[in-house]
Amino acid sequence: MSKGAVGFVLGSVFGAAVGAAAGLLLAPRSGAESRAMAADAMNDAWDAAADAYEKSSNVVSGHINNLRPTVDATTDELRAKIDLARERMDQLRSTLSDNVATAADTVTNTVSAVADKVGAPVAQAPAAEAADVHVTDACAGTTESDGDEKPEA
Repeated sequence: MSKGAVGFVLGSVFGAAVGAAAGLLLAPRSGAESRAMAADAMNDAWDAAADAYEKSSNVVSGHINNLRPTVDATTDELRAKIDLARERMDQLRSTLSDNVATAADTVTNTVSAVADKVGAPVAQAPAAEAADVHVTDACAGTTESDGDEKPEA
């Protein structure tokens, strides 16, 4: 070990010994009194932390209780809007199905009229195939046919 390191170690040990002796000689209270004061300070800090936790908990609970009616009202409003959107989707589905059936009839009639003018025979598709429309409701996961079935809510 170098001469500087030995000096540092000896100085540290000597300083610690002098500090301990001074602390024992100059302490205003006995060790039992100091430990009792430290325990009292810890109990006071624990009680203050418990009180702060309880007060904060009451404040947060109050805020949650004040916020709950607003959340409930907004939830009810959104549910009503979703129900209206589903009703509108059902109406649009029904209208689309009716329009597709009408268009299929129009195309069939037009093809027949053109074929009559030209004199060519027309192959008739079954009416069920022409009007068979399936629409899948992505939200409810149901499939509707010709607007006759309703999604389960």
